[in-house]
Amino acid sequence: MTNTENTKDMVRRKYAEIAQQDRTTNASSCCGAGGCSTEVYNIMSEDYTTLEGYSADADLALGCGLPTQYAGIKAGDTVLDLGSGAGNDCFVARAAAGVDGRVIGVDFTPEMIAKAKQNAKDLDLQNVEFRLGDIEALPLSACMVDVVVSNCVLNLVPDKRQALSEVLRVLKPGGHFSISDVVLNGELPAAIREAAEMYAGCVSGALQEDEYLGIIRKLGFEDTSVQQRKPIVMPDDILSNYMNAEEIAAFRASGTGIFSITVRASKSAAPCCGPEKMANVETLKDLSPTAIKVGDPDLGCCDLGVACC
Repeated sequence: MTNTENTKDMVRRKYAEIAQQDRTTNASSCCGAGGCSTEVYNIMSEDYTTLEGYSADADLALGCGLPTQYAGIKAGDTVLDLGSGAGNDCFVARAAAGVDGRVIGVDFTPEMIAKAKQNAKDLDLQNVEFRLGDIEALPLSACMVDVVVSNCVLNLVPDKRQALSEVLRVLKPGGHFSISDVVLNGELPAAIREAAEMYAGCVSGALQEDEYLGIIRKLGFEDTSVQQRKPIVMPDDILSNYMNAEEIAAFRASGTGIFSITVRASKSAAPCCGPEKMANVETLKDLSPTAIKVGDPDLGCCDLGVACC
């Protein structure tokens, strides 16, 4: 396997272990499958318990923010959750989108998908669905989503630019995302960068904050803003798994900052069919709607006369 495939396989195995754990006896966190420290449980995760739609069975404490709280989801919206895990953010999103909305969760870990589907069944939610898929190649048609949310997941993806370009593709014109992730200011020590557990724990795969925001802007997203920021302090008992006391002291003195940020950005509201593809609209008018493939890149349009990427 390539390095990318190895990385994905490692992350998939770690999160499969978490999905199969008993949350009441194995406090897991974004630092991996319960293997870092008894203190890890609250290092990154936020308190969801006050949010409407919260489900304790779906809360595996794997996040680093509250993207659904800041997402501005409206009744009737179609919402996509990237790396949906056991479904926590999907259920909160569904409470905002209501019975006329639609919520789709995508995760590449079969065990998480199974857990999320069972949770949705137990909650009797008919308009929440979960799909097995890769965030770098989303199993969705173009221009079908009003809001994308994600909680501490994109930093696990090897090709973050490709993942964000997929977000751009599936958003409707004028749609937006609210994504929580871990970013850096300064360089991590090699021992942390090279540790598999620290990658699966959302730290060693994190980008510099300027680079992360730069990718978003270069892809063409608009109105980029940081909605929330909080520092993440890794306890010495975690760092001691990878560094000695002298190295930990040097890391503390280096000024390197690890932060959780929640970022919002929008897709342009302008139609994105070029003039050459808009000519196809006249042809489309002669076809029955059932003959039209939604999101067909050759047509460049979502539906009769409705432009999309």
